[in-house]
Amino acid sequence: MDPKTLNEIMSQGPTRAETPQERRDRETLEADLASSPVHGKPLPSRLRNFRPDPESGIRALGGPAAWMRRLRAIEDALDQHERQLGEAWRTLAEEVEDPEEFAAGWRELADGWSFASMNELIERHNRNFPAEARLAMDPRTRDFVRVNGRSYLREPLDAQWILARFPADRAAALS
Repeated sequence: MDPKTLNEIMSQGPTRAETPQERRDRETLEADLASSPVHGKPLPSRLRNFRPDPESGIRALGGPAAWMRRLRAIEDALDQHERQLGEAWRTLAEEVEDPEEFAAGWRELADGWSFASMNELIERHNRNFPAEARLAMDPRTRDFVRVNGRSYLREPLDAQWILARFPADRAAALS
């Protein structure tokens, strides 16, 4: 660290005068605080419905869990597929001038696109995630609880997934 910066941080000298900018900032904050609906009221306490246990600390030492690494691999593969498909979509649009021919060629490419390794990861995720993440069961639905309001299940990718993101429309590909 720069000795001058260190000296400024650590010095116990007199306080400096307030600058005009700092004064305006302070006055703005005071005005915001005066109009705040929670001014003068205690903040609600946040309930903690868990207690840390030794087992969770030991699990954390092993690094990210298998389901975390698998989800990361799924997201990385998904990004790679989207990037490659976007390039192929634009390239085909530049090479083929007839919109019907473009649509047929794009559907053919989408039908032939391989998601085999990606779908294998998704299938392993759907099969193993509830146990690995220790999801609780919902007694009403007799299924695992939803994660952030969504099902933990991921849909396998196919040609329909491609066409939903990259339609067989030459004008859209060129824009």
